[in-house]
Amino acid sequence: MTKTLSLAVNGDRLNKTLEELAQIGRQADHTIKRLAFSPDDLAARTRLIEWMKAAGMTVRIDAGSNIIGRYAGQEDEARSLATGSHIDTVFSGGRFDGSLGVMAGLEVVRVMQENNIQLYHPFEVIVFADEERTMIGSKAIAGTAPQDPEQYDTVNDEPIQDCLARAGGDWNNLQSAQRTAADIACFIELHVEQGGVLEAIGRDIGVVEGIVGQQRHRITIEGRTNHAGTTPMNMRRDALTTAAHLILAIEDIAKHFPGDPVATVGTLKIWPNSINTVPGSVELSLDIRDLSSDVVAHMLEQLRRKIETVAVATRTRIRIKPELQVEGTLAADSVQDLIVKSCEELGFSYTHLPSRASHDAQEMGRFTDMGMIFVPSKDGISHSSDEYTSPDQCIQGANVLLQTILKLDQHYR
Repeated sequence: MTKTLSLAVNGDRLNKTLEELAQIGRQADHTIKRLAFSPDDLAARTRLIEWMKAAGMTVRIDAGSNIIGRYAGQEDEARSLATGSHIDTVFSGGRFDGSLGVMAGLEVVRVMQENNIQLYHPFEVIVFADEERTMIGSKAIAGTAPQDPEQYDTVNDEPIQDCLARAGGDWNNLQSAQRTAADIACFIELHVEQGGVLEAIGRDIGVVEGIVGQQRHRITIEGRTNHAGTTPMNMRRDALTTAAHLILAIEDIAKHFPGDPVATVGTLKIWPNSINTVPGSVELSLDIRDLSSDVVAHMLEQLRRKIETVAVATRTRIRIKPELQVEGTLAADSVQDLIVKSCEELGFSYTHLPSRASHDAQEMGRFTDMGMIFVPSKDGISHSSDEYTSPDQCIQGANVLLQTILKLDQHYR
């Protein structure tokens, strides 16, 4: 097989297929609602299987309900190269999140089929199950899926066992979905950025350095409820003003910590929440993210020291309780380098950046080489009917994916 830059995706076909998929689950307000394991999600999965088979792929559904389309390689016993994403959405999603990565993978296979190209390695396009809520599909493949069915927060609190069965999976045999680096050499995912960095700096492509780890905590502050009119300022134990000190401290820590971490207080609950009462209790959420787990740990340690100081100064009791911990995943340097080379050959501008949102690639990168390609999102909007990546930007991303896969085929020989 000779690799040339004249080999390119069929942009019209790619965007047409994206639009066809978007018709499944489209709502009156133009949002896309394909909740995982819903009738619309199942209909979309059926359509994908049809497209995969028409492109010459063999298709199977594993125990985690992942659709795996396989395009045979010259050495079909060699480790696979894989791409893919998800097609399930949030309640009011857009037509690019996840879907672009799946459709671009399909388009790469269509190009190879019509040009009689067969890679040395088998090539897989994976449609991961339920990325938006449980990520059970990619977790099953990575071998990180929780074994307790009660840990899965599914739509309508339906048992995960029933959800998987409806989509061709098998909870009782979930471990059989696990893959290893011995059979997948590399996974690369094309995705819309879901942020505004690429658009703001005028770059065509984002070369993802890794997917950030995150920790979520619940902070509770106990002061003393009292009359707002009769309690002098120096006698108050105001939980809300204490919360204000902490919120500003959290922002300050994130802004001045080396690197580029983020920290967010997204929810605030106040008791008794009365206009003429000094707040006696406050609960707030904390979300911290960075590529480095050490950075997150150091930020939390700095915050804990601040909490001790603030608690003494305000005469309140402050507790911090962990609720979620997800380790970050770095993209392989070699994969990043090949994405960069593809961009340079195609004449596309690029930058390196982290992904601050979770993706299926995060789980895949826990056991094999991983890379991600970002294309711009207009105004940084996602999970909305206003989510938009232009047809040309979709084509650019798909062409970078195609050329990178061709290079990966040589790299892993």
